[in-house]
Amino acid sequence: MTGADRHDVGAGRADASPQASTHSDTTSRVVSMRIALGSDHAGYDLKSLLVATLEQWGHDVLDVGTRNATDSVDYPDFGEAVGRAVASGDAQLGVAVCGSGIGISIAANKVPGIRAALVHDVTSAHLAREHNHANVLCMGSRLIGPSVAIEALEAWLNAIPGEGRHVGRVEKLSVLDEHANK
Repeated sequence: MTGADRHDVGAGRADASPQASTHSDTTSRVVSMRIALGSDHAGYDLKSLLVATLEQWGHDVLDVGTRNATDSVDYPDFGEAVGRAVASGDAQLGVAVCGSGIGISIAANKVPGIRAALVHDVTSAHLAREHNHANVLCMGSRLIGPSVAIEALEAWLNAIPGEGRHVGRVEKLSVLDEHANK
């Protein structure tokens, strides 16, 4: 993969979705921020729709590829690229799409510090962020329609990462990352 496309979008625009503003931290709703998106060829069309949607909502998008739906490419490359963009801080969150969402979520989860969640609807997307503090949202373009994908993305971005019992569980996930690196 060569250089990623960067789309700069003004934060807090009056015409942007409610999630676009200028403040963010890890325990609140997602607001205008940089979000990495990647897909294989099967997920390209849905990824392109999500890129346009996020830009409309006022987010800065880092598109790590692929560049078209016709050239066959390997989902692990793009799951890893999204995961690394989030883990390195180049993006605050990530979205990854392949045909089923399964392979790309497995790939993203191989990157230490990534909590990639495969979602199929609004409820699973909301809970992925609220309960599991998912920092990468994964979807299968062959399993989820465009309108449900957009609604799931919005639910995930608007969910507030839970406190209390959820924090301890997420910390245990971080310990698993540390053990895997030894």
